[in-house]
Amino acid sequence: MKKLLIVVDYQKDFVDGALGFPGAEALDGPIAERIAAYRAAGNDVVFTYDTHGGDYLRTQEGRKLPTPHCIAGEAGWELYGETGRAALPGDLRFRKPTFPSLELAEWLKGRSYGRVELCGLVSHICVLSNAVMVKAALPEAEVVVDARLTASYDPAAHEKALDVLEGLQVTVLGR
Repeated sequence: MKKLLIVVDYQKDFVDGALGFPGAEALDGPIAERIAAYRAAGNDVVFTYDTHGGDYLRTQEGRKLPTPHCIAGEAGWELYGETGRAALPGDLRFRKPTFPSLELAEWLKGRSYGRVELCGLVSHICVLSNAVMVKAALPEAEVVVDARLTASYDPAAHEKALDVLEGLQVTVLGR
């Protein structure tokens, strides 16, 4: 069974930058280890990047969250730490201007992944919304989120997101 790991938005701005929060950095080593394990088993790894431009504050998201972050080409847009070093030049990278990636979902449609795992940030926003996109694109695949490889700046929202994921028939590990 072919497997896919999707590393969602594990970018500097969400770890120690504009929207960083305590505990986000603790995911770095475990995410890098998961990437290595997927590669060693001959499975695939892709990355999503929250991606904004200089007009961010004029976008709908920017008006609701007026903190510029993940501006393409700036340091905060880059992958963080060991996770960033684990990314290979040929890896697929999906830039997304909003929470889920429609491009990722379109790419997934018709692929033969039996299991798709998501990790990264932020659990109750981008991880959750991309898990829903994976379910739509690959309804027969097992979708997995390991609670130890995702987090939120809001612990209550994190727990609620894990509950919602389970309600959507996503396998939640590590609770």
